[in-house]
Amino acid sequence: MTTSASPVPVPVREQDTALRQSLAHGPLGITLLHVEHAREGRGSWQAVHRRLAAVGPLIYGDKAGLFLGAPAMAYVLHLTAADSNQYTGALNTLDHIVATHTRSRLEAAHTRIDQGQPTSFAEYDLLRGLTGLGALLLRRTPDGPELKSVLEYLVRLTEPLPGPDGCPRPGWWVGHNPVNVGTSTLDGHANAGLAHGITGPLALLALAHLRGITLPGHQEAMLRICRWLDQIRVDDHRGTRWPRWTTDTTESSMHPTAPSWCYGTPGLTRAQQLAALALGDTDRKRMAERALLDCLADPLQLDQLTARGLCHGIGGLIRVVQRVAQDADEPATFTNFLAHLTERFLAAETPTEAGFLEGAAGAALAFQGIEADKAPASDWDVCLLLV
Repeated sequence: MTTSASPVPVPVREQDTALRQSLAHGPLGITLLHVEHAREGRGSWQAVHRRLAAVGPLIYGDKAGLFLGAPAMAYVLHLTAADSNQYTGALNTLDHIVATHTRSRLEAAHTRIDQGQPTSFAEYDLLRGLTGLGALLLRRTPDGPELKSVLEYLVRLTEPLPGPDGCPRPGWWVGHNPVNVGTSTLDGHANAGLAHGITGPLALLALAHLRGITLPGHQEAMLRICRWLDQIRVDDHRGTRWPRWTTDTTESSMHPTAPSWCYGTPGLTRAQQLAALALGDTDRKRMAERALLDCLADPLQLDQLTARGLCHGIGGLIRVVQRVAQDADEPATFTNFLAHLTERFLAAETPTEAGFLEGAAGAALAFQGIEADKAPASDWDVCLLLV
């Protein structure tokens, strides 16, 4: 691909091609770090372009999402172009591809809801589903009909569906295993995490609302999610936290889990802080921020983060702290923890892979802006639904 040529999407199945187009693990995600280096004068835009050109024909089939294929390329090109006219032709073509892909995914999702069937991560979540596509649309085409349609779908997703016994279940109830998504389970589960659970849609609904993009049922959908999170919340001497998921037969775990971006308290608190800002709910904002502060002060929770990465490591926690601080009444209450998190980051295991979500590139992006007196200078974490 060149700056003047349009991307040519073709359905491709080869594993190496998929890896090249993976925002999470492949060279496409690593390019985000090189974009930041070029922007800071520590690298060249020519090197960025060479990396983008090497990605090859783009995946645009059912498996494409914010973290794979044509939408992932659109995201990286959007950050690369910033406010310039670079890649205009390629981005226009990709916008059309993403819009068409989104409409197709929405049609399938509404058909599933009409049939009263449980959903799946692949349908709605951030990494593979419509929430991720919505996060991209919010930045690329916020006035377009596709974003409105995604938000309308998310509103519908929050409406309860009948379970096998006739009792209502959350509309985001999935029919597969919470860990092995290829395995169906008898009862399924409702997921709370930011990466795969309902706080991803909550964050997107809130971010759109904060940008003045609203639709009927918007606030009610956020409130339904928040009320469910209140129902499963655990409050004890260690503070406030949430289980990763719930089933018909399991109760909330009392043991604190790792404070990761993807499933832990940090991601959930940022989503609820954004929702509180959108809803004007000062009590929820205070509760969410206090939950993060309790987490940051608890060695039992912090000791469970042994890696530097964004998804399951200290890098993700660092970025969440910075974003929460930006919207907190007293930012220093959070940024004061960054020195301690820096020590933990440097003592943690160095990533064995080079990628963005769990590898060295993402860790470097999180660490490069850790100075306590500086707000994040760029929005590479849009794909994490933190901003």
